[in-house]
Amino acid sequence: MVRFVNRLAALATAGILILMLGMLGTTAPALAQSKTPSPLTSKPSAPKPSASKTSVQPYLDRVVKNISEFQLSNGLKFIVLERHNAPVVSFHTYVDVGGADEPKGKTGISHFLEHLAFKGTTRIGTQDYAKEKVLLDRQDQLWEKLKAAQASKNPAEVEKLQAEFQALDAELLQVSKQNEFGQIIEQNGGVGLNATTAADATRYFFSFPSNKLELWMSLESDRFLDPVLREFFKEKAVILEERRMRIDNSPIGKLIEEYLPAAFKVHPYNQPVAGYSDDVKSMSRSDIQAFFEKYYTPNNITIAIVGDVNTAEVKQLAETYFGRFKAAGKAADRTLPVEPAQTETRTVKLKLPSEPIYLEGYHRPALSHPDNATYEAIASLLSDGRTSRLYKSLVESKKIALSAEGFNGFPGDKFPNLIMFYALSAPGHTVSEIQSAIDVEIQKLKTEPVTQTELDRIKTNARAGLLRSLSSNSGMASALVEYQVKTGTWRNLFKQVDAISAITPADIQRVAKATFRPENKTIGEIESDRG
Repeated sequence: MVRFVNRLAALATAGILILMLGMLGTTAPALAQSKTPSPLTSKPSAPKPSASKTSVQPYLDRVVKNISEFQLSNGLKFIVLERHNAPVVSFHTYVDVGGADEPKGKTGISHFLEHLAFKGTTRIGTQDYAKEKVLLDRQDQLWEKLKAAQASKNPAEVEKLQAEFQALDAELLQVSKQNEFGQIIEQNGGVGLNATTAADATRYFFSFPSNKLELWMSLESDRFLDPVLREFFKEKAVILEERRMRIDNSPIGKLIEEYLPAAFKVHPYNQPVAGYSDDVKSMSRSDIQAFFEKYYTPNNITIAIVGDVNTAEVKQLAETYFGRFKAAGKAADRTLPVEPAQTETRTVKLKLPSEPIYLEGYHRPALSHPDNATYEAIASLLSDGRTSRLYKSLVESKKIALSAEGFNGFPGDKFPNLIMFYALSAPGHTVSEIQSAIDVEIQKLKTEPVTQTELDRIKTNARAGLLRSLSSNSGMASALVEYQVKTGTWRNLFKQVDAISAITPADIQRVAKATFRPENKTIGEIESDRG
């Protein structure tokens, strides 16, 4: 989605990329797709990033004219943008389910399923599926026996069952074709094959030469129509290791895991998308299958296709391949508890072998709220790069911090979420000094109108950020589905320039006063215990 703040640079500079990576299980979509530019990603003739609204809008209008949308009878939605600059196309499959949809005791299940969605089908990833299916069923039965033996504390039985389990695993390895799904894509010129899990959604994406459109249709429809959740226990070990690295062995990971339930008392944004260890350990293949059947339904999937394609052909092939999906029966209950208004400052403090870290977050509305652009402007003003107020004050002037940054939309933005600011204290300085210095800048925002020079810079940077995010096929595909699902229509993406241009100093002051209240704040601190 479009962001005023360059989060990748901000988080990497501060050394707190773990905020997104550790708690979400995988990277956020904008970050994942910007790490390594795809050689198959074409770029249109877009205005220069510094262009004014007047020159940007005609470009956006031309893009809009080339976008089509259609919905299959089973409810699956497609958004197609024809771009004939190069013979390449990017695909983005957006499943409207994430960590916030997970029931208690099953945290991490969205991320687990994302891992398994690359393991193939009854035709891809196996040498003999009939034989493999028998072995997979036996493996599940053996795992249940192993759990029972461990619970009854019978070491001899545990040792015997573990040996059987390892032998069965070796048999499965012989009958499977590991990574065949990815190999097919790579052999046919595909690049950027990846996926992300977040609090709000699970996304799958890669790019292909445009003459492989039908191959994409076949592969992508098959893996969600006919998935085989193979290598289940191997992936469980991988996921638990990811969690150990990003959370258990990471000071900031530990802080965020305790911070979330302090900031969100009832909304499921309070649970980590990576999942709690005990939940992941106890998860069974049948748990994953049930979750898949509940949420991976046509009415819950939106696909964006951007590149050198013909919309009529896309629609015909979509009917052929994705039309095979049965429409969902009774819709899953998607009602989530509403987070009540916070009434007092909340604080989470940890003492760990780490450099001191300070963060504070304030509740703010969802992405779809009319004030979203103003919130993004505030984040940009306070924390976007070396010209931001926090950097100039805490790092350059007072020299009490090594870095000072911030961002919106934590841990998701489909629902009301947090606008956050954080800093790493410089040697010899404390988190209390950081807190006081941030408060000074926030109070200025509430009491003094921003200057026209600052506001113009924010608007210019915002327009540039919008154009950069839309300049690649993959970036455009990601943004289209994000706005479609979270705001009701992809067209809202192209209203960003108007929203940006309409921001006034009074808007910033109004939103700052409403948001930056002590009773609306949750603080997180790491105090060093290195002695």
